[in-house]
Amino acid sequence: MELDNKVIAITGAGQGLGREIALSLAKRGVNLALIDLNQEPLAETKQKCQQYDVTVRTYQANVTDETQVVGAFTQIETDFNQLNGVVNNAGIMRDGMFVRLKEGDLTSMSLEQFQSVMDVNVTGTFLCGREAVKVMLNTDSKGVVINISSVARAGNIGQTNYSASKAAVATMASVWAKELGRYGIRSVAIAPGVIKTAMTDQIKPQAMERLVSMIPVGRLGYAQEIASTIQFVLENDFVTGRVLEIDGGMKM
Repeated sequence: MELDNKVIAITGAGQGLGREIALSLAKRGVNLALIDLNQEPLAETKQKCQQYDVTVRTYQANVTDETQVVGAFTQIETDFNQLNGVVNNAGIMRDGMFVRLKEGDLTSMSLEQFQSVMDVNVTGTFLCGREAVKVMLNTDSKGVVINISSVARAGNIGQTNYSASKAAVATMASVWAKELGRYGIRSVAIAPGVIKTAMTDQIKPQAMERLVSMIPVGRLGYAQEIASTIQFVLENDFVTGRVLEIDGGMKM
């Protein structure tokens, strides 16, 4: 797919990886439909992307709310009359041990802690993927659904909720590829390893040293490396139904 003048929706576009993806695509001439729960950072991303002379529209929505998601994508269809891709990037982490016994004190992950992550990461991806595909079909647009998974999908201590959610979105991408190929719609999951973000910047030096030692290339990944992978997926029409692990060789 040629990227110039295409329309791509990005969830969680207000900051971090979502913002980097938006900027990377704007530089390639892609028009953007940016979705986030928080309006202020969303407006900042829009301002940064507009310097590349592309059309950028923002949509404030909670990806776990079906009514808000349907409303956002209905408006996207009205505003652009096409949609060529969606990057399901919105996600949260709420780590904690499944069950832990320490010095006689028994604690466990609450249902709310588990469900909140599943709601955003899985339900949000399902809703946004579904509505994006409906717009693609309504406007006769060939497109790509890209789910952001994680290397943690293989299972990681303290991440029952997060690991389960990221395994689920990878599996959904595989299912959708099989179902949607007949319509000219592809579906791919990208599973990043540990990416340098504001969150990883807060990790203590000793813990960071241990973390980096687990990565064969000897460093954290950069958001731009994930963004460039998304460009590759969008441009290569023979890539579908796969999980691309961009993790520096790290295996959990």
